[in-house]
Parts: sequence; structure tokens; C-alpha cells
Amino acid sequence: MAQPCIITVALCGSVPRKEHNPGVPISVAEQVESAHEAFEAGATLAHIHARNPDQTPSSDPAFFAAVQEGLQKHCPGMIIQFSTGGRGRAMEERGSMLHHRPDMASLATGSVNFPSIVYANPPELIDHLAAEMLKYQVKPEIEIFDLHMLYNAGKLVERGLLKPPVHVQFVFGIKNALPAERRILDFYLSELPRVLPGATWTAAGIGKAQIEVNRWCLALGGHCRTGLEDNIRLDAETLAPQMPRWSSARRIYAGNMGGGPRR
Repeated sequence: MAQPCIITVALCGSVPRKEHNPGVPISVAEQVESAHEAFEAGATLAHIHARNPDQTPSSDPAFFAAVQEGLQKHCPGMIIQFSTGGRGRAMEERGSMLHHRPDMASLATGSVNFPSIVYANPPELIDHLAAEMLKYQVKPEIEIFDLHMLYNAGKLVERGLLKPPVHVQFVFGIKNALPAERRILDFYLSELPRVLPGATWTAAGIGKAQIEVNRWCLALGGHCRTGLEDNIRLDAETLAPQMPRWSSARRIYAGNMGGGPRR
């Protein structure tokens, strides 16, 4: 390979719960331990969502800060990426954690239909999040759920709200959005140098598309993403396994949101 492949681990997202898969990491302790396991296995980037104790999505800056502290301590050099995604979170709170200056944060550059909701990203919110990322020197990952989002990202560069080179992620397999078809990725990659010169890219496959999309990434020189946010199963009959040391991590973290597993 001409360049190393960066592997992202998307730990939990905003949708999967423990009743779907007991291994979904919800607490700070579980998220740091899960990211540590992935880091030791070769993952380079951790994509972070905050959850409340009842497993609902959260925008609590303290939660993001605690996970960040744990990863900085126990996964040295791992890229930390906060989610500004909108499922279950108030729009005005989606950038509330950016002052903690993670290495990266996700930035969707348009609205799109999801299976049961409209994932709303109005222009004023996009501009606000992009400006906050510039202010705090956070590298955006542009989330491409539909074609217009690629061209919107190009306009943000023209307006000075994104600094090149841009990093993008193409997301495949969400119902009502992009189907997981290789020819669509081929088209995106043909447009990428024209719209965002010098951009780097990865792609995410949701559900059963996860492994196949990663194969495309490896074949085409992109980067990869894995994790329980995108897919909680190994196959139709088998759940992805629970991390083996979470029980000990819970004891270590008792009463300490900012700690980490002691090795």
C-alpha cells in the first residue's frame, strides 16, 4: 500500500443499546475500555458519542471530556473524534463539546432522510459548527450521506469555513440514503479531486454492508471504519462479541469518570 490505512472504531453511535447487543459501550468506563481494546488491535481513530445513563444520546461536554481524558492517557497517539450528529440531541447543543479541542469532529454538510426521521442539518447549523471547529482548531470529518453534501463541502472551502485538505467519509447502507453499491463510491471518488482537491477519504458501511464497504476502501486506497455504531452483528445469527474486560473496567472506574483501565 502507498500509505497506511487509518482504521476508525465507531464505539456506540446514538442508536444501538445493550438490549440489541450487550457489548455496546455506554458509560465512560466502557467506552474507554472498548477504544483501548480496538487501539491494541490496530485502530488509530476513535469516534465518540455521549450517552446518558438511560442509554439515550447526550451532548454533555463533561462526558466527552472524560472519554477524551481516558483515551489520551491509555491510548497514546490515538486520534479522538467527537460526533456532532443530530439523532436525539438538541440542535443548539450539538457543538457544545468542541471547546475541549478534540483532534477531529464529524460535520454533516446537509440534511438527509433516515429510516424514520429527517436528519436535519440546516445551513446556519453547518456554518456554526464549521466556524466552531475553526475556532478550536478541530479537524472536521465531512459526513457524506447524499450527493449534495459533497458539493456543499466544496462551497464551505470556497467560503473559508473549511481548510484544505479536507477529510470526508462516505456513508453507505442507511435506508432512504446511499445504497451500498460500489459504482456509487467510484463516482464519488471521480468527483472528489475536482470538488475537494487533495482530500483524503474513508467510507462506512452500515449493517451487513460494513465488511464489503471496507473491502472497497482497501482496494481503492481509502481508509476504513468499524465498530458497533454501524453494525452489531458478525452475521445474521451472531452478535459481535462483548469486550472481555469490561467487568474489571467498571470496578476501576467506580466513582471516577476521568480514569482508565490500569495496565
